[in-house]
Amino acid sequence: MVERIPQHRHCPSCGRAFTGKDEFCSESCGQQSDRELRGKKRQLMMLWGLSAFVLVIVLLLVM
Repeated sequence: MVERIPQHRHCPSCGRAFTGKDEFCSESCGQQSDRELRGKKRQLMMLWGLSAFVLVIVLLLVM
């Protein structure tokens, strides 16, 4: 006999299987994901800012 597994989702933060309509298995996983996303956005903005700064310096040196 084959044992049937009930419909479930996996938490994108911790990977734990859970049932329900929520995106995360718990509030703490949702908060952790938000913190990680804010950190990645901040890192990307810093990279863009540094790139713009270097571009301006290079253009000033060339002129």
